[in-house]
Amino acid sequence: MATSIALSLDNLPSDPLLLVLSFLDFRDLISCSFVSRRLNELTGHNPLWKRLCQTHWLLTEADKTHRGLAWKELFREYYADLGRYIDYYKPLKKAWDDLKNYLNQKCPRMIASLKEGVREEELDTIEAQIGCKLPNDYRCSYRIHNGQKLVVPGLMGSMALSNHYRSEDLLDIETAAGGFQQRKGMRQCLPLTFCFHTGLSQYMALESTEGRTRSEIFYQCPDQLAQDPSAIDMFITGPNFTEWFTSYVDNVVTGEYPIIRDQIFRYVHDKRCVATTGDITVSVSTSFLPELSSVHPPHFFFTYRIRIEMAKSALPENACQLDSRYWKITNANGNVEEVRGPGVVGEFPVMTPGKVHEYASCTTFSTTSEYMEGHYTFHRLKNKEEVFDVSIPRFHMVCPPFRESMVRSSSVSEVSAPYDEENSSDTDDYEEGDMRGMNMADPGGRCPRHV
Repeated sequence: MATSIALSLDNLPSDPLLLVLSFLDFRDLISCSFVSRRLNELTGHNPLWKRLCQTHWLLTEADKTHRGLAWKELFREYYADLGRYIDYYKPLKKAWDDLKNYLNQKCPRMIASLKEGVREEELDTIEAQIGCKLPNDYRCSYRIHNGQKLVVPGLMGSMALSNHYRSEDLLDIETAAGGFQQRKGMRQCLPLTFCFHTGLSQYMALESTEGRTRSEIFYQCPDQLAQDPSAIDMFITGPNFTEWFTSYVDNVVTGEYPIIRDQIFRYVHDKRCVATTGDITVSVSTSFLPELSSVHPPHFFFTYRIRIEMAKSALPENACQLDSRYWKITNANGNVEEVRGPGVVGEFPVMTPGKVHEYASCTTFSTTSEYMEGHYTFHRLKNKEEVFDVSIPRFHMVCPPFRESMVRSSSVSEVSAPYDEENSSDTDDYEEGDMRGMNMADPGGRCPRHV
């Protein structure tokens, strides 16, 4: 029987066999090479390995020419060096390439801060130093780029208010190892990012301990109501390094996170948060600030950025000026508060054809999700008696998922009184040193209080 199969393979033309082999992964292709002399010859066919090189290592004809190797040899070389990361290399390499191409067009100076990738031996040395294994996807990314130099602005996004600034650097492996945590409440946690101005870091759990899941990424948030300093809550930002990094890059390169003054600002814009009234369009984007928030007591800080734009095609006689604002604020219990006030953040912008006015404000609330909507009142410059309203679209602010500390969760005897913050206010009056809060809620939205 074996002889007849071998003979039949020998008698088959090459093209159909190569077509079948083109559907195989590299492991199966290598296995086939041991079946017969004929298959051994066919599995070395260059186009088969070209496809695998492009699929797994994102290699191009230019890479092949530069290395001066056949496709099969090129695949073998990359696999010998990066084979343990073959499940992670493609999405991470693509993310890095996409990010660099985008930043090269939008803010090229940030590219100069990136460091070259580290060697495998250096990663092994770091593991020995901290006494913990690094996740393979994290190692893979640092083989491509070893984070960035400690500069401002940081690669991992910025946020600015009048008296508050945050910009996060992606730490290189040596600096991250220096900040490796062994203290109670943060055991086996490695910092990924760091902000010079706030001291804020995102951490990755290297072990499943103290209620954390291995590879989970989070902002630490001390429990302000607990007497034990090891009571640390967590705002979860990603289940693993690959998803955390690739989702961030996707937000950057798709324009979800805007580039403002050569920095990546982590504002999230829901495409539904746009309203047009006549010649004027209003859009809203929001951002959560973990460094100004807490789980205990529940205090969630958001900033929102509003863009008011008059169409270029508008008639000159339609020029107008903003007089006042109106907010309808709905909290998590369905209670509604209405707030009116003059101007926005102390300004009364004049809108002319093609003019854009943007401003940022902030709000705090004690529930995990709330929303607000309203309108601006304008008057025409040529006729102050002509007054009209421009709609502000409804926008939601939802706290990211969080996990309470094990110290609080295990303290069955400890019962805390519910914290309620009933005083709401319109923060478009916000000025430096004046951060007044308001309660807002989205009764119909998903409110992930706990993970």
